[in-house]
Amino acid sequence: MKTKKYVLDLTVVSAVLLREKYVLLKLTHEDSLPEMLPGQFVEVRVDHSPATFLRRPISINFVDRKRNELWLLVAAVGEGTRHLAKLQTGDVLNCVLPLGNSFSLTVPHAEDPTVDFAHHKVLLVGGGVGVAPLLYYGYWLKEKGADPTFLLGARRKQDLLLLDEFNQLGRVFVTTEDGSLGQPGFVTNHTILSQEHFDQISTCGPKPMMVAVAKYAQQAEVYCEASLENLMACGLGACLCCVEKTTEGNLCVCKEGPVFDTRRLLW
Repeated sequence: MKTKKYVLDLTVVSAVLLREKYVLLKLTHEDSLPEMLPGQFVEVRVDHSPATFLRRPISINFVDRKRNELWLLVAAVGEGTRHLAKLQTGDVLNCVLPLGNSFSLTVPHAEDPTVDFAHHKVLLVGGGVGVAPLLYYGYWLKEKGADPTFLLGARRKQDLLLLDEFNQLGRVFVTTEDGSLGQPGFVTNHTILSQEHFDQISTCGPKPMMVAVAKYAQQAEVYCEASLENLMACGLGACLCCVEKTTEGNLCVCKEGPVFDTRRLLW
């Protein structure tokens, strides 16, 4: 589904420090925000940062239509994102949005066209800041009558984000590498994967995690889609920074993705 792109100056409603390096930006506009789909992203301009020449791609974390707010979850890990994490209420952030494709908006490969998400078990698997786009998708699925299940992983419990928000949307299972919360280990070690069968897995996070999730899904014969986090400098497929090798050749993640059926990826 193609959506119209906008260049908007959005105003910071609030900037909430969730953890030591994670900031949740809530943005608004004087007009109604455009339609945005779960899985899409925005390219933000980083002003007053001489070392940051290119826009930064950030996943759409949530869209609050009642408040006319767009949420962006920022991990302050580089010069550009550290600058974004310092934004305060009233500051303006220039964004190009919405960009890319979305997570599945219809039941993938359903032989029966009457099947909807209310009869489709979806597991959303996220790691680190990669949990960001899963919140909006989980909300979208719940609005469609589904009961999404979340499997979220992190190195430590301090790195788990927005757990309260996820818990409002469905069941939440957690793993931490140091065992400080939930089951110890990686998401693919969680017992929920051996206890239940899912019809679809949607994942976002570090590439090694997504590769492991995709391999599990292939073995379990479950449809799996992954939101890739390649460096996307332009967001329009012009700069070729985000090329990914696929069964159809090299494709720009920002234009053909960021969400891919993992069977298309040469992992």
